[in-house]
Amino acid sequence: MQDAAATAETYAVSARNRVKRLHGRGHYERAAVHAVLDAGLMCHVAYVIDGQPYCTPTMHWRVGDRLFWHGSSASRMLRHQKAGVPVCLTVSLLDGLVMARSGFNHSLNYRAAMCFGTARLVDDPAAKAEAIRGVVERFYPGRDAHLRPLSAQELKATAVMTMLIDEASAKVRATGVGDDEADYGQPVWAGVVPVHTVVGEPEPCPRVLPGTLPAAGLGPYRPGRPFDEALREAQRLYEGAAD
Repeated sequence: MQDAAATAETYAVSARNRVKRLHGRGHYERAAVHAVLDAGLMCHVAYVIDGQPYCTPTMHWRVGDRLFWHGSSASRMLRHQKAGVPVCLTVSLLDGLVMARSGFNHSLNYRAAMCFGTARLVDDPAAKAEAIRGVVERFYPGRDAHLRPLSAQELKATAVMTMLIDEASAKVRATGVGDDEADYGQPVWAGVVPVHTVVGEPEPCPRVLPGTLPAAGLGPYRPGRPFDEALREAQRLYEGAAD
């Protein structure tokens, strides 16, 4: 499913989403923004309640140009956003430690995306049930069919928010050390320490019934594989199933 706003290849650039510092690292192509969103499992949603800023970590997923996240129906964040409020949703991924010859030039290699829009509650029962199904299928393609159905109480206790991405940008640093020319003669080690999150061996629950089939939906999560690659494959499978 694609929203009409997702037909352009890039997001419009405004004062709100323009990368102002080191603007050469900024990207506004939808593909670049979506690549960061799809490689992450958690986001941070920032919003304001009665003049007080809050930032809530939560799990997100993407359908076309639309983002979803969920939580408890009793959540202050979700109750506040029910009527529709401006939010900024961000995802950031750490790729490396950049160690220079001066403290000033130490840095990180990273990928980050910042998305702006209006968060609204998914209150249509059918749409809400489909969205909750989506949070399983997006990360574990094919698993939902093996699970027991959600109960009425579980549906009631879960709130789902959605946001059409109005504006967005990605910012990426993927380079080596950037020391001042005069510092290259210093007898100090400098370089990049790569940082990776990798998938480990599955650890079955000790109460799994004898003869139970291997976990459905773990196809992308092969032990030793970079976690962001697994998430991107799961997203592709999810999108393919939705077509």
